[in-house]
Amino acid sequence: MKSTGSWYSVLTDDGQIYPARLRGKFKIRGLKVTNPVAVGDQVVVKEENDEENTAVITEILSRENYIIRKSTRKAHHGHILAANIDQAVLIATLVFPRTSLGFIDRFLVSAESFRIPALLVFNKFDLLDEDQQELQAAIMDLYEQVGYSCLSISALNTADIDLLRKHLNGKVSLFSGHSGVGKSTILNQVHPSIQQKTSEVSTFANKGVHTTTYAEMFQIEDETFVIDTPGIKELGLMDINEGELRDYFPEMRALLGECKFYDCTHVHEPGCAVREAVNANEIDESRYYNYLSMLEDEDSHR
Repeated sequence: MKSTGSWYSVLTDDGQIYPARLRGKFKIRGLKVTNPVAVGDQVVVKEENDEENTAVITEILSRENYIIRKSTRKAHHGHILAANIDQAVLIATLVFPRTSLGFIDRFLVSAESFRIPALLVFNKFDLLDEDQQELQAAIMDLYEQVGYSCLSISALNTADIDLLRKHLNGKVSLFSGHSGVGKSTILNQVHPSIQQKTSEVSTFANKGVHTTTYAEMFQIEDETFVIDTPGIKELGLMDINEGELRDYFPEMRALLGECKFYDCTHVHEPGCAVREAVNANEIDESRYYNYLSMLEDEDSHR
């Protein structure tokens, strides 16, 4: 449920929460990560101390999936945000701190790489002027046409939160986004047991203040969980090569086999169906350029 350094909060089958620590060092085969256990992991625990009600994690069960980002502290290592997720929810906003389309696309690629459905939630609708409302509607239309669900909400609007809650029922949902987009405020509205710290956005730098310092899972109902993660400045992609990257854009995946060359990178090859679709406005230009940007990033890290 929660990781705070060397101690973990573990929810057991009988509904008890134990402070637990790892027994020895766990290494995950083929994966260089700074955290061997992540929020959402299924583990085996053994009661350690009856008086203090503590436990020891003796085994980490295999994961269905996980969302990973590049570690900010250790080169060539990743940090697992959460594991065993049913959907990834990105909180975005067009007012400060504005969420770029590049950040949205990187988040969606991370989710696609593990076949995790994604939900885009555009917050702070009440702060948008008329032009911004039109722009947001166009952006939502772009992502809905690609196949992603989108919501437009105001964190303090009860009807909007009720609508969001319906998308969470019966699922384990990871919440992510830049600091200051209203993620913690939204979660506090979703369920009264969630009391995450919130903070004003700095108008000087138009950046949010990190109010969540570690990932934490909250149980809303028997089968409904939400995971709050620290605000992310940027999302470095992990372990995705250029041959895979194109498959994580659904609109490019739909043209699989249409290019002249089977291993087409959609960059410079003749007879490329993807570039033809971009030129014909059938694939959004911003999505294509974000794909090229991610390709460049992967090339520079080889």
